[in-house]
Amino acid sequence: MEKNRYLTQNIISDLAEKMVFIGGPRQVGKTTLAAKLIAPFFKNTAYFNWDNRIDRKKIMSGERPGSAELIIFDEIHKFKKWKTFIKGEWDTHKETCKYLITGSARLNIYRRGGDSLLGRYHYYTLHPFSLAEVINRKNEITLFNQLPIEGRGYYQELLSLDHYGGFPALFIAQNDRTLRRWHRERHERLFKEDIRDLDPVRDISNLQLLGDMLPGRVGSLLSLNAIREDLEVSHRAVTHWMNILEQFYYHFRIYPWHPKGMRALKKEPKLYLFDWSEVENEAARFENLIASHLLKFVHYLQEYEGYKAGLHYLRTMDKKEVDFLVTVEDKPWFAVEVKLHETEPAPALSYFGDRLHIPFLFQVCKKENVDLIIDDIRILSADRLLAALI
Repeated sequence: MEKNRYLTQNIISDLAEKMVFIGGPRQVGKTTLAAKLIAPFFKNTAYFNWDNRIDRKKIMSGERPGSAELIIFDEIHKFKKWKTFIKGEWDTHKETCKYLITGSARLNIYRRGGDSLLGRYHYYTLHPFSLAEVINRKNEITLFNQLPIEGRGYYQELLSLDHYGGFPALFIAQNDRTLRRWHRERHERLFKEDIRDLDPVRDISNLQLLGDMLPGRVGSLLSLNAIREDLEVSHRAVTHWMNILEQFYYHFRIYPWHPKGMRALKKEPKLYLFDWSEVENEAARFENLIASHLLKFVHYLQEYEGYKAGLHYLRTMDKKEVDFLVTVEDKPWFAVEVKLHETEPAPALSYFGDRLHIPFLFQVCKKENVDLIIDDIRILSADRLLAALI
């Protein structure tokens, strides 16, 4: 039996009024969500995968079942004129049919040319499993209120997520050999199939080297100039390759939040991977795990609730730093500092909390059964905070 996903009911509801696009990393479960979890809610469905030659012919010829209530197009963004095609389908059949489009690249920005789809679709990013999803916990979130943190913990589930990552096949298998093979095969397919299908990257070998480098840079300020020097290529090439990998959900970047009146860094992002299990360093992997959970939370607020939500970090010119800040409508909601084992409050949390009037300050650690408050900072086991998110 397939595990239900956190977006299933939201997507079914949104299909009543618009098309729904689902983007996300390769093998995060988009096809399963569309074909096995959402399709059963409709009497008749038709599934077409652009990577399948027979399906591709049917798409190009306009062949589809006359009784289909839901049409699923998978990986159709690889078709150069896909937006024009989808617009025509929707405008012609929207009264009798629903459309669900999935892809392993960012469908809302890829192939910017062609007819506009503005106003015709809702967009969702499907993330890997998070702790709340693993334990099947549905949280009621109220903006700028305290998160619904429970007294109990889920430490063993946290350790499994930390080690195996949140991609469904890996987390369910929980096998180290499967994990190693999956990392190798995923890289091969990403670089030699997905990216080559969509981008004319001439120097694919250096792009692969860049992919090999990034796990070692997780959690650090990202210097494209340093990467350029390591690869001995132009700054323009590195910038282009980083954007490609981001469009394919290999990594994401978060940027500093710099309110007026505070001397803060304004440009340098920090880098994290969608698959944190690739990160060897324990502290960096744990920080990546937290970043991924917070990004999933922020994307949910943006894509379903419709808020202007953001994930940032805080850092001053004299290097006072807090790992994460969640904002809504450009107002701070809560900050999170990540420590592996420390339970002494980080001074930077109080510094930023006082100056930016951040309502809630958290310091999380990879220890079991921790929950205390010191100087208005709530120090707790990471599993307790993560279980209160999405």
